[in-house]
Amino acid sequence: MSSAARFVVVVLFDGVDLLDVTGPPEVFALLRREVGDAGGYDVVLAAETADPVTTSAGVRILPDTTFTELELSGRGIDTLLVPGSVEIDDTGRARAVADPAVVDRVKALAGRTRRVASVCVGAHILAEAGLLDGRRATTHWSTAQQLAADHPAVEVDADPIFIRDRDVWTGAGISACLDLSLALVADDFGESAALRVARQLVMYLKRPSGQSQFSVPLAPLSATRRTEDLRHYVTRNITGRLSVADLAEHAHVSERQLTRIFKTELGTTPAAYIESARVEVARNQLESTDATLERIASTCGFNTTDTLIRAFRRTLDTTPTEYRNRFRSPVR
Repeated sequence: MSSAARFVVVVLFDGVDLLDVTGPPEVFALLRREVGDAGGYDVVLAAETADPVTTSAGVRILPDTTFTELELSGRGIDTLLVPGSVEIDDTGRARAVADPAVVDRVKALAGRTRRVASVCVGAHILAEAGLLDGRRATTHWSTAQQLAADHPAVEVDADPIFIRDRDVWTGAGISACLDLSLALVADDFGESAALRVARQLVMYLKRPSGQSQFSVPLAPLSATRRTEDLRHYVTRNITGRLSVADLAEHAHVSERQLTRIFKTELGTTPAAYIESARVEVARNQLESTDATLERIASTCGFNTTDTLIRAFRRTLDTTPTEYRNRFRSPVR
């Protein structure tokens, strides 16, 4: 490996999510084809011992080095990548795991690292280490509420694919590790090099800046049958008025009670949920049809293209046209 290569350490521990570990090194390895001797990355996998680590998928990975060996080497780390792990609680929901021993190791290594990045629920480990206090951060949507509740000093934003706050980067769920890794490559070697890697991966260099990891069909199942019925009602009547008053009447509750139900069980307001549902339908049409913006606005309940555009800017921080240009699938 060239002496100009940036030294990257990926933290390993039992139960770690497999793609969190293997995704970023694959991106960095493809960069090597593009830059040759100009640099690239020197990636090592570090664990508590040299024994194989069993991932959440059951696949075992052999570490390149141990945490102790890293500390004794005195070698400066360019990028510390911290993947995550989840467990399923008694209610069937995912909860991020942050083993205290791993947290201590990450905290120690971060002190000699230029840049720290978490992958998916690895943000919970960074938060436990105190590395996210006073910063904006993201994580997988399913554990975002846990992160916010456990660490009130962290400004949790569950929507973006990744967030950079100075020298700390946090990535969202699962495949977003590739988006995060490409962003790191672009930051280090320029967007031209990152674009070539993205082409090798058959993916876009970057999704629109505000591309959401949240998708309405992926919303967590409601805690009550009533809220689930409301979600289906929204889907069935997406082209209609769908005002808060309409939903309250359908559920036979007051508007104030309806707002409490949505906030408690879906973590949002009725109006915001309706808009997100409409944007989701519009996204699908933009990706798969040649329909005009006027037609899409009408069929999604926005009525006017101006309303559609404003909703896209609020929800995704992009325009419908930009979204279609990036994600349009050819119609056969």
